[in-house]
Amino acid sequence: MKLWFQSGCIVAVLTSVAWAQDAPLTLSDCVQKALNARNELTIARNDLRIAQQGVVGARAGFLPQFQVNGGYTYNSPSKTSGAPQYIALNGVHEYVTQFDASMPIDTSGRLRAELARARSEREAARQSVRLSERDLRKAVTGSYYRLVLARRLVEVAKSTLAEAQAFEGRTRKLNAGGEAARADVVKAQAEVAFLLQTLQGAELDAETANHDLASYWTADVAAALKLDDPFDGTLPQPAPDTAGDTYLKRVEFSLFDAQRLGLKADVSAARSAMLPQTSLNWQYGIDSERYTWADRGQAFFASVNVPIFDWLKSWSATKQAHIRLESFDITRDIARRNLSKEYQSALARVRLTWAQIETTRQQVSLSDENFHLAKVKYEGGEGLALDVVAAQSQLAQARGNYYSAISAYFNARSDLEVASGQ
Repeated sequence: MKLWFQSGCIVAVLTSVAWAQDAPLTLSDCVQKALNARNELTIARNDLRIAQQGVVGARAGFLPQFQVNGGYTYNSPSKTSGAPQYIALNGVHEYVTQFDASMPIDTSGRLRAELARARSEREAARQSVRLSERDLRKAVTGSYYRLVLARRLVEVAKSTLAEAQAFEGRTRKLNAGGEAARADVVKAQAEVAFLLQTLQGAELDAETANHDLASYWTADVAAALKLDDPFDGTLPQPAPDTAGDTYLKRVEFSLFDAQRLGLKADVSAARSAMLPQTSLNWQYGIDSERYTWADRGQAFFASVNVPIFDWLKSWSATKQAHIRLESFDITRDIARRNLSKEYQSALARVRLTWAQIETTRQQVSLSDENFHLAKVKYEGGEGLALDVVAAQSQLAQARGNYYSAISAYFNARSDLEVASGQ
């Protein structure tokens, strides 16, 4: 009984794995595969890790620095007198073994500016990760719908070609019986040749689209992807128009804010070179003409570095940093207008492509009816073969327009999600 149960479990697991492998890939599946692969998003995440370590290094600048110094100095006798020459403050021999500690006092604001710059770079890297992930999702979405559309156009080309070949066979029979002219056969053959070329081009587009989508997560791009086709299901309705400033939620504005903080930190760093910087130092150990721990001692020092002759250079660097910040604000205003334009354009594309779907659906219905009427008239001897060929081409074009409109609608919705900061 136990063996039977284990065998049943194994079979169930293998069956579920096989089913999972054969299940068609949805858009979310493709996006997840791309997110799990090594790509530009992975590099952006590594840049964030680097920026995080930069913050750690900037914080370390506020901490005391410790070191141990050791040395021995001997001053040789003078060649003229032969008497030993004394070292300043000590003697002929000087032994040094000291523990030093220094503590910066950020009176100029240099360390705070460095920390602010590191934090801004970390935040910019975090927003870059979000931006890379969003762009990757959008790129995969576009490739997904491109492949679905390409395969649909292949189906349209195949069905149209089959109808054209059937019509060609019919004209051949009529021509053999003396009921159709040779010109009708030539027109039908020309239409078959044209549609065969169209099919070959559509198959090439579908194959390259498969390569493009698969390349986001695998090197085996030649393997045909089994996709879930959303064109047959109920299409999502366009969302109602929201406030006109929804585009301000885009990741780009968060990135702008982080970059602006970095430029403000650059202004502070340039200004700090004009201000005095203070540090405290403490020493403990031996600095004596004989090496004995009994001569140990300690000393405290305070140093203030006041820039004087470099003041003009620092003032010029500060002005440059202010101008860079002003230019960045201008760039941000330009980007805001462009992103507002993209948002309104995305809204318009969603509305118009949704309307085009219904229009192209009517085109397919009318073109299909026109094609059947043209065949009936031709079979009854009242129509021309040219009318059938033209109706056939019109029907193929209408079917392609219908699927293209659906693909354009899905892509427009994807663009709107990006433009509205979703």
